[in-house]
Amino acid sequence: MKISLKSLLAASMMLAASWSQAQSADHVFRVSAIPDEAPTELQRKFKPLGEYLEKKIGMKVEFTPVTDYAASVEALINKKVDMVWFGGFTFVQANDRSKGAITPLVQRAEDEKFRSVFVTTNKSINSLNDLKGKTLSFGSESSTSGHLMPRYYLLQAKINPDTDLKRIAFSGAHDATVAAVAGGKVDAGALNISVWEKLIEAKKVDPAVVRVFYTTPGYYDYNWSVRTDMNADLKKKLTDAFLALDINKPEDKAIMDLQRTVKFIPTKAENYKNIEAAAKNAGLLK
Repeated sequence: MKISLKSLLAASMMLAASWSQAQSADHVFRVSAIPDEAPTELQRKFKPLGEYLEKKIGMKVEFTPVTDYAASVEALINKKVDMVWFGGFTFVQANDRSKGAITPLVQRAEDEKFRSVFVTTNKSINSLNDLKGKTLSFGSESSTSGHLMPRYYLLQAKINPDTDLKRIAFSGAHDATVAAVAGGKVDAGALNISVWEKLIEAKKVDPAVVRVFYTTPGYYDYNWSVRTDMNADLKKKLTDAFLALDINKPEDKAIMDLQRTVKFIPTKAENYKNIEAAAKNAGLLK
């Protein structure tokens, strides 16, 4: 009987170990991002990074698109995805919604002093003050660089977009904002400087027609965030993987060019206190 019980126990332990290994092997690490650009573009940008992360963390990595900014917050909090590319304001919203249960791991070096640009085709618009009585498009309502910070700097300039402008609209994404301006649907638009520069480089917009008339001061913006309760070893592997990317290595440069950065750096929740204050000041966060 003793031998039988020992054998049974050993067999059970082996089965449990085997099942655990299989579960680990089958587990998919799901990543998402705020939809600040077209879904196809987000997929294209992430593919090489996802393949790189697979090798570093030893898990299959899949990109899971979401419909809007709020969905990216809910997906991470409700454990439908494991890591999300947040804008600064979306991170603040996620951290607030989860009662501090979201941890930002890394950000691009450029995100320490990110900026927004205001663009127009209207020759009479040359300053923020010239927007009075005009129409303006923001990006998504939850966008840091496409709404919150442009709104904040408008308010700093004593311009209330809700009362001093003829009409405001929300395009939903940065590239859609440029399209709205170029198509004459609005007099001006606000978007993040990175997407603007990418559109110029890709010759998808003519800067002689659609031009920048105001650039904001710098602020903290995008980061890669996970749930605070994520396994510490996995958090470290992810962080180390991002920090190990080297712009001088051709294979890494291809990844970083798509991410529009020269390097990733560690970040922390405290970096986004000013974003939180700006959101409260603009009445976008209670």
